[in-house]
Amino acid sequence: MTDSMRELSESPESTTVVVIGAGPAGLTVANLLRSAGIDCVVLERQTREYVAQRQRAGIVETRAVRMFDSWGLADRVLGGVPHDGILELRVDGEPHLVSDSDGSEGPTARICPQQMLVQKLTAAYLEDGGDLRFEAADVSLHDLTGEHPTVRFRTPDGDLRTITCSYIAGCDGDHGISRSAVPDGTLTPYAFDHGIGWLTVLADAPPPAHPLLAVSEQGFAAHFPRGPYTSRYYLQCPPDDEPGAWSDARVWDALRTRLGDPDLVSGPITDREIFRLRSLVHDPMQYGRLHLVGDAAHIVSPMGGKGMNLALYDAELFARAVRDAVHDQDDTGLRTYSARCLRRVWNDQEFSQWMTRMLHDAGDASNSGLFQRGLARAQLDRLFTSAAAGGAFSELMTGMDFGEDAGPRSR
Repeated sequence: MTDSMRELSESPESTTVVVIGAGPAGLTVANLLRSAGIDCVVLERQTREYVAQRQRAGIVETRAVRMFDSWGLADRVLGGVPHDGILELRVDGEPHLVSDSDGSEGPTARICPQQMLVQKLTAAYLEDGGDLRFEAADVSLHDLTGEHPTVRFRTPDGDLRTITCSYIAGCDGDHGISRSAVPDGTLTPYAFDHGIGWLTVLADAPPPAHPLLAVSEQGFAAHFPRGPYTSRYYLQCPPDDEPGAWSDARVWDALRTRLGDPDLVSGPITDREIFRLRSLVHDPMQYGRLHLVGDAAHIVSPMGGKGMNLALYDAELFARAVRDAVHDQDDTGLRTYSARCLRRVWNDQEFSQWMTRMLHDAGDASNSGLFQRGLARAQLDRLFTSAAAGGAFSELMTGMDFGEDAGPRSR
């Protein structure tokens, strides 16, 4: 059979939702839809092994943990260890412990690296009979404004497949095909370049007692746990710097200086890269039957750990909206999806921007100047001495409660 005959003979499949991308956002959408009794198909262009090892964020914040708990999924999909609610801010070597817990009852944040979350979400979805297809090539979206959009892709064997659905969740990140399927001029991008680079280093070295952010005249640095014997480090650097310029010796010398810890234990460095801090929001987050989820719609500076958590909130809002439309014929959630997501997105963008500026301006004054450095130091002092400032910080770190109805409803 020729390729053209094989393509023409392929009968289209159908499902309620097609999810593009098997990262935290897509797999959360898929698991929540399965919990709500709604069928879906997840398409991922990479292999399962590649997806499972992608190194990204490491903390699932309190409100995201409670979201999974409300759906009865927390024990199945969250690994790692509970976060004790303490964050260390070290200024010129002087430690300050601040709370990033709002003090409310219930489950708290977890130190759960993205690859662990993805692995557990994948396992839970497949154990429940979910349809997850890796190595889906040449994915394309069609008829997005019609009642039954279609998704076309090629299997690893090269066969062309078509899936007809009611809704599409675009969860394939900033460089995926979902957002590019929206006609030019439909979405308005709001972009901001922080003018800051971070060298990120993964090493087999002891983790800190608490997540650590450090300010010094030599620049910003951070130290986060990534497992019982693994740490993730960050070092401020020029955004156009090269990873090769940072030898192992230079990395450890800079970390000991900026963290104010001359006895910092080193270990084998297993990964290093440099990325530029940037923020991006696309408005609206939906077009026809396509709903953008997570990084496909917005990128947030890593300061404050909001990127993955925003994706999890988007995923729940979308899943609940589809549940309401399918089970109750109520499309309010789908029609208002973008506005409701963007309220939280802009709130977290502002918090991340504030924290980024404060912790970088308070250190090396060569970029922002001594006046901005003085202002940033005053902000830090207020954070350490004012109960009201500390409470606001904790609330934002925990994840603002916007009064959204959470969790599944009985059907």
